[in-house]
Amino acid sequence: MELLRTLVEMSGVSGHEDRVRKLVIEQLTPLVDSISTDQMGNVIGFKKGVGKEPKGGRKKLMLAGHMDEIGFIVSYIDDKGFLRVQPLGGWDPKTMMSQRVTVHGKKDLPGVFGSKPVHIMTDEEKKRPFEVKDYYIDLGMTKEEVVELVQLGDPVTMYRKMEEIGHNLTCKTFDDRVGVYCMIEALRKAKKSPADLYIVGTTQEEVGIRGAFAASSGIEPDVGIAIDVTLANDVPGAPGPEEISQLGGGTAISILNGSHISNPKLLARLVELAEKKKIKYQRDVLPKGGTDAGAIQRAKWGPAVITLSIPCRYVHSTVEMVNKEDVQRTIDLLAAYIADPGEMDYRL
Repeated sequence: MELLRTLVEMSGVSGHEDRVRKLVIEQLTPLVDSISTDQMGNVIGFKKGVGKEPKGGRKKLMLAGHMDEIGFIVSYIDDKGFLRVQPLGGWDPKTMMSQRVTVHGKKDLPGVFGSKPVHIMTDEEKKRPFEVKDYYIDLGMTKEEVVELVQLGDPVTMYRKMEEIGHNLTCKTFDDRVGVYCMIEALRKAKKSPADLYIVGTTQEEVGIRGAFAASSGIEPDVGIAIDVTLANDVPGAPGPEEISQLGGGTAISILNGSHISNPKLLARLVELAEKKKIKYQRDVLPKGGTDAGAIQRAKWGPAVITLSIPCRYVHSTVEMVNKEDVQRTIDLLAAYIADPGEMDYRL
């Protein structure tokens, strides 16, 4: 899983996916017939379908995994050289406490998130939940040194290395570099498809599924599958209805989330393949949050869409956790569909 390690440890906030894009292009190039990028920064790999072309032409299958991660941009530098930030994506401020960061200025700079020590907080301050504005970044430099290397708008990412914990992996950015990884590895495993394949590393998903909308508008797919994470709240304090999915419970086939309702015939096809191939799976109902499938669905003709998810604990934190077998199961099911999507007629 060295590719997965490289992906999750890499930095690339929304709108600044350059490093990830370069790696995705490198990995996809030997697997596809052609590769391109668009003005949104999406990477679009194309692989022509095999076999006799059906009457009316081949169906178009679009796979999407988003390359961006939640993070920040520098919004202010004070007179002592401390930085204030604007979040990119959905941050829970309590997860920012005492975290190490990297500020991507003229060079990568290590720093830490600091905040007012509890020792000097008023009783009122102790009761109030922390907000993003309560944190600052300490680079350990003077103001003069900071302004030589950092300017407003520079991206900031959390710093974390991937580690194995029991049967699981933990790091920042499994959302959604693990989806990108599964997409690449599924294509590598399947090798070919009767459909024309569009394998897309999308941008700016965390700030409103923007890249996928742009890419799908140009591709106009018949079928779109987003590969992303879903919540695994199989932890203390989460009652049954809030569990959503379980680590080790298998790849999660989405019924709905906050951005789309999955096409029921496409859902049935994935379930059929999972059972035929004896791939462990679970059904996923996520009441909030969205994926690139919601953007793909809005393309011309309204393609059939679904999300195939990897269950993930502690989403949008620096200790996101996935199960190694769930990752492989997601690869296996996606590869099975690529190789044998069936008729791909999902009209209701």
